Amino acid sequence: MSGPLAGVRVLDFGQYVAVPFATMLLADLGADVVKVEPPAGDEWRRYDPVAPGESRHFWALNRNKRSVALDLKTEAGRSAAAKLIRGADALVHNCLPERARRFGLDRESVLAINPRCVWVNVSAFGSAGPDSERPAYDLISQALSGLLAAQPRVGDAVPRRMGGLALADFMAGALAAVAVLAGLLGRGEEASGVEVSLLGAALSLQAQRFVEPAGLERPSGGAEPLSAQLFEQLARSSEQADRLDPYYRAYACADGGFIALACLNAAQRRAVCSLFALDDPCVEDPQEVPANEAELAARLAHGSRIEERLSRLTVPEAVARLGECGVPAAEIRRLEQLFTDTQANANGLVQTVQQGIGPVNLLGNVFKVDGTAEPAGRGAPGLDEHRGQLLI
Repeated sequence: MSGPLAGVRVLDFGQYVAVPFATMLLADLGADVVKVEPPAGDEWRRYDPVAPGESRHFWALNRNKRSVALDLKTEAGRSAAAKLIRGADALVHNCLPERARRFGLDRESVLAINPRCVWVNVSAFGSAGPDSERPAYDLISQALSGLLAAQPRVGDAVPRRMGGLALADFMAGALAAVAVLAGLLGRGEEASGVEVSLLGAALSLQAQRFVEPAGLERPSGGAEPLSAQLFEQLARSSEQADRLDPYYRAYACADGGFIALACLNAAQRRAVCSLFALDDPCVEDPQEVPANEAELAARLAHGSRIEERLSRLTVPEAVARLGECGVPAAEIRRLEQLFTDTQANANGLVQTVQQGIGPVNLLGNVFKVDGTAEPAGRGAPGLDEHRGQLLI
């Protein structure tokens, strides 16, 4: 392996998403990541399989790693794990506290074997409080953190995940990778133990909203539990707020495609008005609450005029004309289009690895080191593929 973490060995005792994503990022930076799996393998190997034992979800998060299978319920399995820990620089796991203690993966047990092994735990809700032993997945953390209700949509009977994405899982993985790097950087005679949680990750994604001046009176219903009635009310308020700001939203174009328009300062908003020969008295602050019904109607009409102007242009025409004015705009694409995208490929964000069924295209290295995004040296490992290398 090459990269800034070359020579660093990281043990991945995680399953599903958060921990495997964290250690994949570390592998992309050059770490030797050893994935320690139960005898039946990471549960993600069996999720939505494309062939027996082959899952695109597993491939996506476990490339560039080596695998060894251990039964930590047995003395032999725990002894083999201890051998790996003695030679490791960092260990990341997502076991519940009681399970971690039983398997010898709690911080005290790990440091007793190797005091310089950075220990990182990704939990559901954190190690303190009444829910510390409670298991959860991404959807539960999104539900309890407010993230699942962050984008209410008119017409939805119940809240839905944004794009069906495991946002808390991936954010927790990124935070866990940062925790490992911080632990390695500050490592002394005894390494640090760092905890992150899905709950904390979900809240960190909402950091700009999760702010409340102490002592300030909440608006009516501010802390009211979510109900069907309140959900509909929030959805309608959210829809109106989106329509009030015509400078930061999506539009349909003449060729049937869509663009995103993103103006975050007054100069860009004025450029849009100038391009389409429009006047907007609220161009300095489109987030301002309308003073009355007449102002509300006028502002919605202004948004409709921008919508009408853009509907006359094709996507390439709209992107070009807005770009010439210094206004950020882009075609709205499907994810699958990115496999052949020139920009993504130029920056190494698409790569091909070999898996059991043959070549597979997937996400490339998101880190460029000294101008180069180092591609993965191997695809996701077969279960227990590297036992002979690791337990000799």
